[in-house]
Amino acid sequence: MLDVKPLRHTHHVAHHSAKPPAIPIKTLEDERQVLRDMLSDAYDPIEIQPGDMLSYYLPGLQNRIVRKLRSGHYRIASELDLHGLSARDAKVQLLQFLHDAHPGHGECVRIIHGKGNRSNHKGPVIKTKINHWLRQHERILAFHSARPVDGGTGAIYVLLRR
Repeated sequence: MLDVKPLRHTHHVAHHSAKPPAIPIKTLEDERQVLRDMLSDAYDPIEIQPGDMLSYYLPGLQNRIVRKLRSGHYRIASELDLHGLSARDAKVQLLQFLHDAHPGHGECVRIIHGKGNRSNHKGPVIKTKINHWLRQHERILAFHSARPVDGGTGAIYVLLRR
């Protein structure tokens, strides 16, 4: 065995880099969706009175669309009535409503929140929270208080993303 020489291994594959860690993409998407759906209840200290109009528009939205929404010229695809509910129940129903509103049925909906006339001295609860919640939701392009014939300052027109 003195003449024996070790063979050279020429067909080896060298793995220089370690495998990247697995990324749970679906889990991350689900967590982001939960965060989007969990609207914050910490709202601005702006006091809203029962007769105040609510209005919000994403920056860059065309003036024509804003005027059309404000004047109530969009066809109302569906409606949600929240007045008389607790804030917790209103939030649950609002999130479900916005989740279920399909673009094929139209992009404008009406939400009746009530004026808050029966609320205590702190002012309208649901109206104030709706104003804050809708500003945080990703599907909302704009909202504006409804015309008097559609509920006035106790309801809003909401323009959803298609």
